[in-house]
Amino acid sequence: MQLVNIGFGNIVSAERIVAIVSPESAPIKRLIQEAKDNKTAVDATYGRRTRAVLIMDSGHTILSAVQPETVAGRLDKDITQEEKESQINKE
Repeated sequence: MQLVNIGFGNIVSAERIVAIVSPESAPIKRLIQEAKDNKTAVDATYGRRTRAVLIMDSGHTILSAVQPETVAGRLDKDITQEEKESQINKE
């Protein structure tokens, strides 16, 4: 299972992430409000401004104070590192 850091020591399963989006648009703001109303929102911002919204395959919405590009970069870095390790194990 691959994990990705979403800021402040919070970690989520990389395989369960469907999308990483910015919270700026009105549709995403509505999605966040609906998740809060349905109690499926996880606020991992520690009181800071929400900069990334992670949509999970379970229907949960995770709010992060880290930029979407940063989360995606960490995700990509972890996947690349995992691929390198699997190649080493094959040899």
